[in-house]
Amino acid sequence: MILFRILTFTVGFALVIGTLFSAIRTFVLTRSAPDRLTGAVYLVLRKLFMLFPLRERTYHRRDHIMAYYAPVALLSLLPVWLTLVLFGYMTMYWALGVDSWYHAFRISSSSLLTLGYATADNFPHTFLEFTEATIGLMLVALLIAYLPSMYNAFQRREAAVKLLEVRASSPPTAVEMLKRFNRIHGWERLSQQWETWEKWFAEIEESHTSLAALVFFRSPKPDHSWLTATGAVLDSASLTLSAIDIPNDPQAALCIRAGYLALMRIADFFDIPFNPSPTYPAEPISVTRDQFEAALDELQDNDIPLKPDRDQAWRDFAGWRVNYDRVLLALADLTMAPPSPWTGERTYS
Repeated sequence: MILFRILTFTVGFALVIGTLFSAIRTFVLTRSAPDRLTGAVYLVLRKLFMLFPLRERTYHRRDHIMAYYAPVALLSLLPVWLTLVLFGYMTMYWALGVDSWYHAFRISSSSLLTLGYATADNFPHTFLEFTEATIGLMLVALLIAYLPSMYNAFQRREAAVKLLEVRASSPPTAVEMLKRFNRIHGWERLSQQWETWEKWFAEIEESHTSLAALVFFRSPKPDHSWLTATGAVLDSASLTLSAIDIPNDPQAALCIRAGYLALMRIADFFDIPFNPSPTYPAEPISVTRDQFEAALDELQDNDIPLKPDRDQAWRDFAGWRVNYDRVLLALADLTMAPPSPWTGERTYS
């Protein structure tokens, strides 16, 4: 019997420590560290939410429902962690001599929620009560402190997505962005855009792996998305380097590299398989040659200077696009991003 109580105490202690490390990996650790418990909560809730959007006919209705997914999943973490801590301590109380599981449950719940309606009268139990109350308060404080940081990062992300609408329409497209720069801003201003978005990609990579819930937080407008904005900017840079007959701008290449590295690291966080060093034509891209030609025709109709060799332009464009094509589409599918040109067909599953 003593051996069984020791084993029970060990299990309860391990459950509490594991829960604490789950909270630390999710809320405190400043580097990419996927957590299985947090991932399981998000996965279960996603499956529950997916029971509703599949019955909705329009994307806007699906988007309206899925807008609640990330907030609900995030707030669900706290009761899940508190419940695990409660049961972990309950087993430790019982192992240290509490006469029944019901009494152990009352002491544990009273201590965790600092209610004080059930207490013990010896040092080991009192020590556990104080530590449990401290852990309960810490978990609540962590969530409260986490939310402002996350929403600040969300606002910075969405400010850039909103500004892109001015330059690339909604949903944003590479062709529209290049047409508007040619008509309004001038090509000399493009380099500034590539630099701005290079910094944005660096911030996205950091925030969307250390604050992973941000990946699923949807934009205020249904037709906005950080992923469709990413695709439009990267395709604009790829078209500029491959097909637009203007002086070569190294900043565009740096922007593309920052973008696909950010997407790859976010995809890696969510265990999305991808080739880290893809090459064309060994790995195809989702944009077809006909779509590429149609884009060039539209650019040409708007007096944008194009390189004369379209075959070489296609090879160069595909060589840039292949770096981010697969991860962009996979993340768009994962997050149910809105339909947008050159992002391919997605199955919301």
